[in-house]
Amino acid sequence: MEFAASLWSAGHLVLGYLVPFLFVLTIVVFVHELGHFLVGRWCGVDVHTFSIGFGRELFGFNDRHGTRWRFALIPLGGYVKFSGDADAASSPDDAAVKRMTADERARSLPAQSVGERAAIVAAGPIANFLLAILIFAGTSFFFGKQVLIPRVDGVVAGSAAERAGLMAGDLVVAIDGQKVTSFTDMQRIISARPEERLSITVERSSGTLDLPVTPALQEMKTPVGTQRIGVIGVKASAKPEDWTTQHFGVVDSLGMGVSETWFVVTRTYDYIAKLVRGRESTDQLSGPIRIAQVSGLVASSGGLLGLINLAAILSVSIGLMNLLPVPMLDGGHLMFYLYEALRGRPLSPRAQEIGYRLGLALVLMLMLFVTWNDIVHVRGML
Repeated sequence: MEFAASLWSAGHLVLGYLVPFLFVLTIVVFVHELGHFLVGRWCGVDVHTFSIGFGRELFGFNDRHGTRWRFALIPLGGYVKFSGDADAASSPDDAAVKRMTADERARSLPAQSVGERAAIVAAGPIANFLLAILIFAGTSFFFGKQVLIPRVDGVVAGSAAERAGLMAGDLVVAIDGQKVTSFTDMQRIISARPEERLSITVERSSGTLDLPVTPALQEMKTPVGTQRIGVIGVKASAKPEDWTTQHFGVVDSLGMGVSETWFVVTRTYDYIAKLVRGRESTDQLSGPIRIAQVSGLVASSGGLLGLINLAAILSVSIGLMNLLPVPMLDGGHLMFYLYEALRGRPLSPRAQEIGYRLGLALVLMLMLFVTWNDIVHVRGML
């Protein structure tokens, strides 16, 4: 019986967490690397390898251009190796370039103009943002959006809302001049601005009022860590007639896709800014363990559509992370190219080597930190 229970637990772990995690991560990584690949090919650069994952190859094939498409043992990322690259991080291999013929050298990455190299590098994060926009736009177009009107159904005693004078039945129409069309809009604005004085515009039977309110800071436990959000203490309406389904055309759906993607970007940068100022905790920095956990929870509650939306959020996060000015990451390459464009010559090979080593150390330290964060978080839930 114990052996059967162990098999059942292992099967549940694989199907419930590992499969959704690999589904989400593979989509995001593939699109990121495809961005590099397509722009590289468009610039005439030879591509040696397109890899999903790192380490030993599990299976793969060669296309008619000589690119090896491979799936590797460790599925935590991927890379595209261009002609002239020394490794998966695209550090230049000057010795290999010198041994090339003139024709081969012309099709190598180092031989391209600084603008073309920057375009190839930037294409990965851009592809991630485009994926998120398309996913959010697609869900808006095909499924619409469930909207709860921003009506106050009740006010918590002693809350910021009560002190500000909000009453049951009030319809929130704007916050600090920003139009509010749903209860979700109101939650997003308020949650992002704890302990900041806001002006909430409400419609009441007696007319339109502007009420000053300062959201209280509240800590909320989530699967990705403790979030510190602003709350004012109002209850949402539970009346069915206050729910509507909005349907969007192609243009409006694309607008929704851009809007949702921008929301993820701004919330991420807002978190980083607060983290630097000491107003946020590092326990929200997640690694593969918690991403797998969240993927499993989303798969069980939201199904395929929930996983696809999670892929959009993760895609934005990976795009932003890769734009950090850290050597080894895309942002580090862009930083080197900016120096080259301004000075008219590339950074010295020795300086680049030191930069890549420092970048590798920073990336490894970050991976260790987020993995430790994940372990502490999971142990705390047991």
